[in-house]
Amino acid sequence: MCIFCKILNKEIPSTQVYEDDLFVVIMDIFPISRGHMLIVPKEHCENIFDLPEHIAKNIYPLAKKLSICVSKALGTDGINILQNNGEIAGQEVFHFHLHIIPRYKDEDIQISKPTRLKLEASEIEEIAQKIKNVI
Repeated sequence: MCIFCKILNKEIPSTQVYEDDLFVVIMDIFPISRGHMLIVPKEHCENIFDLPEHIAKNIYPLAKKLSICVSKALGTDGINILQNNGEIAGQEVFHFHLHIIPRYKDEDIQISKPTRLKLEASEIEEIAQKIKNVI
């Protein structure tokens, strides 16, 4: 059983911020910044690839609500909303979850440093066409 399922089953304590029929929102115990929260679906699903539609359509309205609340409560200067899928993408807990990470002007935090590929316009078009063919 994964750590989030243990938290949901009350086997491991957590600091809970919000709960409804679909989600529990907890404070991250290894926060990137003050107010870092995790939206955790009550239904176990490993990542976005097996995320049920009813959860997918409800998570971003909740993320918006929580982002507004944490901004009002803590006076944030911005918000990162982060979600990783697969080990190579940085997923550490294999139970889908969404990070709400408040950002402040006076902090020195780097969540990621983007790398830019140098692709020709024709390569970008080819990739887009492959994706369209699957849609």
